[in-house]
Amino acid sequence: MRTNRRPSSERHKGLFVSVDGPSGAGKTTIVHHLARLLTAEGRKVHVTAEPSSGPIGELCRALTETVTGPALACLYAADRYHHLVTEIRPKLMAGHLVISDRYLASGLVVQRLDGVDAGFLWNINEATDPPDLAVILEADPKVVSARLAERGPHNRFQITPGSSGAEVHFYREAAMRMSEAGLNVLPVSCNKRPAHQIAKVICGRLLTLSATGGPEGGRSCSSAHP
Repeated sequence: MRTNRRPSSERHKGLFVSVDGPSGAGKTTIVHHLARLLTAEGRKVHVTAEPSSGPIGELCRALTETVTGPALACLYAADRYHHLVTEIRPKLMAGHLVISDRYLASGLVVQRLDGVDAGFLWNINEATDPPDLAVILEADPKVVSARLAERGPHNRFQITPGSSGAEVHFYREAAMRMSEAGLNVLPVSCNKRPAHQIAKVICGRLLTLSATGGPEGGRSCSSAHP
């Protein structure tokens, strides 16, 4: 994984945060709360997601139920690279704070439920841009399993017996590997805290990054707690 930063003259103007975690952890709700908080702080915010809304992302959605293993993993990685070139990097260069609902960590986890080797997944994502902050939600498997049962599964991975426990384990491994590679990883428990409180924690960390190393001065999100 490339963790080296570009020369200062080539650095993007914005900040890039990814939010990943097991199905049922509440990623999308947290992202929406986070976007509202950051917008209220005067930031230009762009929210995106993976699979992307581009042509490869649409293909990912169409084939997830029928394509498996390394083939699907490579398709998702291709979407990630295309997503970077066509949407994420341009928004960062324009000074936006980009929030992606799923990114690298999901690429290191989801296809493991198909039995794909972790090293293979790491290698095919090796050239992706590291986010300035990689948020990985942590949850009790029983909690996320109950949430999934309540809302209904969205894909074949979520109906596999024991998938919640496996996902939680794989995300912990991904967080460790990303941290060891030098990425800025923020694990956040979402077992008991509501989505808006989790968003405040992430917001506070992002504004600290902005104040210390980003292009804009930082303020603290109100009531943010570590």
